[in-house]
Amino acid sequence: MSRRLPPADLPNMAAALRAERTEMLGFTSSLTDVEWTAPSAAAGWRIADVVAHIGATARSFYTPAGMRTIFAGSLEQLNEDPVDRRRHWSRAKVMAEYQRASRRATMLLDVVRRTPAARVRVPLAELGRHPLALMISGALVFDHHTHLRHDMAPALGRPAPPTDADRMRAVVTWMIAVLSNQVARAPVAGLDARVALTLTGPGCGTWWIDAAGGLAPSNGAVAAHVTAPALTFPDWGTQRSSWRDSDVTVTGDTELAARFLDAVNVI
Repeated sequence: MSRRLPPADLPNMAAALRAERTEMLGFTSSLTDVEWTAPSAAAGWRIADVVAHIGATARSFYTPAGMRTIFAGSLEQLNEDPVDRRRHWSRAKVMAEYQRASRRATMLLDVVRRTPAARVRVPLAELGRHPLALMISGALVFDHHTHLRHDMAPALGRPAPPTDADRMRAVVTWMIAVLSNQVARAPVAGLDARVALTLTGPGCGTWWIDAAGGLAPSNGAVAAHVTAPALTFPDWGTQRSSWRDSDVTVTGDTELAARFLDAVNVI
């Protein structure tokens, strides 16, 4: 049985990135100066810092600075340095970099996904290796989608921007790829049987997880089955909230499922 997850739908990932970029530009353009400097729900980061982070991440995909992510021991720590360097930038400067960098990263993705380079597996700090096109699209769609809806809008008391099945599918594709690598690199203690994860609604799908990572469902049994709305996965799947407080249903071996769910923390 192949350990490889199903290939990403790259045209959908590219379209999702363009949609999320448009969403971010619309959201940030509506902010007052007070909202721009207000705290976000990301610890220690203002709204301005979150935007600076996404712009710096987009820039890293086409500049030599991005090479640091290959050898970094901690992606979270690596993310702090660019934010610190931009903390005193003006709003206009942060937005100019975000617009330029996100546009160039989107153009790069459109080129790369049509070439053999799309399948070249590239390391990303402790998140393991990912096909290049998936890494560019997945990381950026996930960053936009999750920060905007879970760190920015709620902190300002604004409704979360809408999403759709295509964007949720792109977010979930990246999260499952990262989770698979994380489990394979740092096995969950006691994960001695397969757990099925089913996400429902927009972005829906089912994946199997065992000690070697993720794989598409096939013939055979699973010891536990976890079911949750895909819309909630970016929240509890990044430990912004507890899965126990979310709409997560477990059947089968509940202790096994709990060990797995407690370890889920997609960066």
